[in-house]
Amino acid sequence: MTIGEKIQTDIVVAMKAKDEHRLTTLRMVKSALKNKEIDKREKLTDAEESQILTTLIKQRKESVESFTKGDRPELAAKEQVEIGMIEGYLPQAAGEDVIRGVVLGAIETLTVDGKRPGAKDMGTVMKTVQQRILADGLRADGKLVSEMVKAELAK
Repeated sequence: MTIGEKIQTDIVVAMKAKDEHRLTTLRMVKSALKNKEIDKREKLTDAEESQILTTLIKQRKESVESFTKGDRPELAAKEQVEIGMIEGYLPQAAGEDVIRGVVLGAIETLTVDGKRPGAKDMGTVMKTVQQRILADGLRADGKLVSEMVKAELAK
């Protein structure tokens, strides 16, 4: 069952339960998926659906930050609940230890003749790390990955 199909069945459940906030959030997610599908003019892959949900979560996190700075805790709390709902449809986020292992493995792979990649090779290392994370079916915050790669390359 794809993410879109799960969302559709959960919309029906939310309608029956009269859970208004969950219903509007799921409809917003479904709308974002449908808009991307229309733009692409073909069905979305699981990876593309996950990417859209990740983007929606990132937008919500930025909203939480803005609402917190603007002294609107009730709106920040609402956005935080939406983040939780959307994250339920994504694979489990990888922990720091797992990400660090992927980063070290990527650096090891890119080491040629005992010469480790330096800070100038960050783009190459990031690309390799992101590909490995996707291939393993994991999910990781890009900012966290970037900080880890920068720290490991600085050693």
